[in-house]
Amino acid sequence: MRVTFLAPHVRIAGGVRAILTYADRLAGRGHDVTLVVPARGRLRALWRTTRGAGPDWLADFRPRVRWVDRWDAATLPDGDAVVATAWQSAPVVAAAPSRCGAKFYLVQHYESLYHGDPAAVDATYRLPLTPIVISTWLRDVLRERFGRDAEVLVTPVDRALFRRVPVTVDTSRPRVLMLHHEYAWKGVADGLAAVARVKARVPGLRLVGFGVKPPRASLPYDEFHANPPQDGLAALYSGCDIYLCPSWDEGLGMPSMEAMACGVALVTYDNGGCRDYAVDGQTALVAPRRDVEALAAALERAATDGALRENVAAAGLARITTAFDWERAVNRLEAWLRSAAA
Repeated sequence: MRVTFLAPHVRIAGGVRAILTYADRLAGRGHDVTLVVPARGRLRALWRTTRGAGPDWLADFRPRVRWVDRWDAATLPDGDAVVATAWQSAPVVAAAPSRCGAKFYLVQHYESLYHGDPAAVDATYRLPLTPIVISTWLRDVLRERFGRDAEVLVTPVDRALFRRVPVTVDTSRPRVLMLHHEYAWKGVADGLAAVARVKARVPGLRLVGFGVKPPRASLPYDEFHANPPQDGLAALYSGCDIYLCPSWDEGLGMPSMEAMACGVALVTYDNGGCRDYAVDGQTALVAPRRDVEALAAALERAATDGALRENVAAAGLARITTAFDWERAVNRLEAWLRSAAA
């Protein structure tokens, strides 16, 4: 098959990792896969094309990367299937000529909440594209708000990259890891407030932060890891006891899943996407969305009850490593693309 993906960029991000992994694995199966990426400028697109620039954080990336000034439906390559992967690319795919193939929309978040004008984003979910969603929460959103049925394709964790590894720790415990992000909906303020409450009763608790960039302001992290390398993430996760996810809403929540794959106990808000892997009291401790007091209570339980923490971590690890698998996921996507192309 000839398959085209419209990717917003090729930098490290959870949703982009999924797009590139599907593209690469399909290419590895012998399909002709093209990734069309806007470079934000004709000269920049030409420069990137001349250099053959692709994702430098993915070794031996096999698909063809086509840099363009901007997405243009008329200039998309011929193919058997074309996949939109963000709200900005959905109208482009909808307007693509039939020579581009069957039209799909990989929905990785309810982007109307935080990305772009809500009315414009909502309009993309009504376009004549076949939707594929990465969580049951997103399936329910499309069904309840737009009357659309969608296939659910939960993004798996790369188990070669995210796995439990031995780590020597010489700080106090429990170590709580949290992703830092400037977006308010990522809930960093809620997470810091919950940690402060628990630290008053568990003084040995150590807050470990990480993110692409360090915080702009001075924040009460006990240590911070800025832009950690991909091959160092497993050690970062494995060196902590609890992963705290205070996001208000997540299409799925890959960092939580990655932490669970490394044997870390998850404490999280009920952010929608986590429902495919976070079962309260079993595979995670789950607090109601944006309830800081409940989040702090769940964190304190995990911090003070070692047996509970170990049981939750073990059940979470089993869930992540058995329920979701890249080979099975690519099989399903390949079958849908092939069926539509036929």
